[in-house]
Amino acid sequence: METLKTNFVLDAKGLACPMPIVKTKKAITNLEGGQVIEVQATDKGSKADLKAWAESTGHQYLGTLEEGDVLKHYIRKANSEEAVEKKHLNVASNEELEAAISSGKDILVLDVREAAEYAFNHIPGAVSIPLGDLEERINELNEEKEIYVICRTGSRSDLASQKLTEKGFKNVINVLPGMSKWTGNTTSIKN
Repeated sequence: METLKTNFVLDAKGLACPMPIVKTKKAITNLEGGQVIEVQATDKGSKADLKAWAESTGHQYLGTLEEGDVLKHYIRKANSEEAVEKKHLNVASNEELEAAISSGKDILVLDVREAAEYAFNHIPGAVSIPLGDLEERINELNEEKEIYVICRTGSRSDLASQKLTEKGFKNVINVLPGMSKWTGNTTSIKN
């Protein structure tokens, strides 16, 4: 396979979400605008995560090549006038989500983690649409409903919340800090 010319190669193999993004965010600060970073990862979810992160920060996601178990992601750093990391402003704490669920309010909990993460531990009744599938499955969601978006730490859910809002959804709430600190009821394939 032809080797693509890049300005920096980042080894994120063996790391799980959100570490490939964390390491990429740190490494890309040392590049100049227009330079390309190759991020080597083994986490299958990194493709959707890095693509969404790049789009939300103004960097250009160029694509991913697979070589065996290694995913090679290519991202072009934005020039200073291109890069502005957006954050979804409408947020709720885990406790606020738990209160909304307990109240019986008609809400939708959207879990944007990978299917395996969801299978082993999720909020009862939560809808699973991994971040990487959101664009093609967005029509499964009711844009009139109050949607609480959750992931493991709040990063993927932030990107998903931005995407839903851009598509015209009016009442989208990013849940922080997410499943990593969730103390409410959960269920799994083992239950």
